[in-house]
Order: sequence, then C-alpha cells, then structure tokens
Amino acid sequence: MAKHIILLTLVALSFALLAFAFEPSPLQDFCIADSTSSARVNGQPCKNPALVQASDFSFSGLHLPGNTSNPNGSRVTPVSVAQLPGSTLLESQWFVSTMHPWGINPPHTHPRATEILTVLEGSLQVGFVTSNPDNSLITKTLQKGDVFVFPVGLIHFQRNVGTGNAVAIAALSSQNPGVITIANAVFGSKPDVSSDILAKAFQVDKSVVDQLQTKF
Repeated sequence: MAKHIILLTLVALSFALLAFAFEPSPLQDFCIADSTSSARVNGQPCKNPALVQASDFSFSGLHLPGNTSNPNGSRVTPVSVAQLPGSTLLESQWFVSTMHPWGINPPHTHPRATEILTVLEGSLQVGFVTSNPDNSLITKTLQKGDVFVFPVGLIHFQRNVGTGNAVAIAALSSQNPGVITIANAVFGSKPDVSSDILAKAFQVDKSVVDQLQTKF
C-alpha cells in the first residue's frame, strides 16, 4: 500500500512539473516572422535563418509626422512584428503617437502589456483608471522628456494640452500587446451589442446609444 502511495505521489509530482515547466528565453538567436507562412502558432512562424537579411531587423519612418486629420486628432504609427519582423520573440513593441492641439489617443487598454511612454515634443495630459471597485483616476501633465508608465490591462489615454503638435514614443512589454479602444469595442462591435443592454449599463436613453453606435 505504501509503495502505491509513493508511486502515485511521484506521478502527480511529474505531471505538476510538466504543467509548470516553461522556457522563459528563446531557444535560438532570433526568429524572423514569416508572414507568408500558413502555419497557425501562438505568435508568428519563423523564416528560414538562411534567408535572413539586415532589413529584417530595421524599420524606417518614425521621423515622419503622422496624419492627424481624423476625429481624434491623432495618429499612432506602430513598430510591431508586422513592420519589424526581427522583433519576434523579443517581448516588445513600439509606437510613435502624434497629436495636434487637443487631439487625443482615446481611452484604450492593452490586455497583454505594460506601456512606458516618453514625450518627445509638446505637452501631454496622460492618465489611467484603476480597476473596480475604486476606479481611481491617476493623471499627470507631461512635458518634453517626461516618462509615464501605464500598468498592464488598465484603461488609459493621452491628450495634447499644448499649442503645437505633441509627439510621444511608447514601448510595450509584448510582441503582441493587443489594443482595445473602449468606444470602438462597446459601440462598434460586429454585430452590435444590444442597445437595451448598453442603455442600462450607461444609464442613458436607448436613443443615445443608437446615435453612438452609428458613429462607430
């Protein structure tokens, strides 16, 4: 009986070790994302190392001003695996945000990454909201050279409060951080979330919800 108990314990421990085992570092020098592959993996399949070129590790264009002619008055230029294939497995992504005066990067969240933002030009009001039940607003106005961090998963925003264009660069702690823009997700889902549900959730008349849904 004792031997059976020991054997079962060892088996259970073996399965536990397998369940918790992981490799935190890449098992190769690099992985260049292969956008032509039809393989379905958690991330991106890798290009044949023999076909790798220096251009896989570089990207040009962040110095170009973004086109802010849109309702938000802002433009985000991403540098992700799609633009920089050599960043695959590096657990990072970058973007440059350009905003004209009073332009915004609307409330949004990155479900898989923390964001660190640095102001390159102008003045930005930034902020995030803590989770339930407190829902505290943490906000600050940043100047050129200032840095701010947005914790993973929390709703956050930026707004240009200066008289000229504002430019910021941000780094995120995932090669695929994801982004959920709150207004787009709530009022622009396909198919629509029932306006009855949203009217009750936001405590407004259904006609208000119907109007908002037409904008997204």
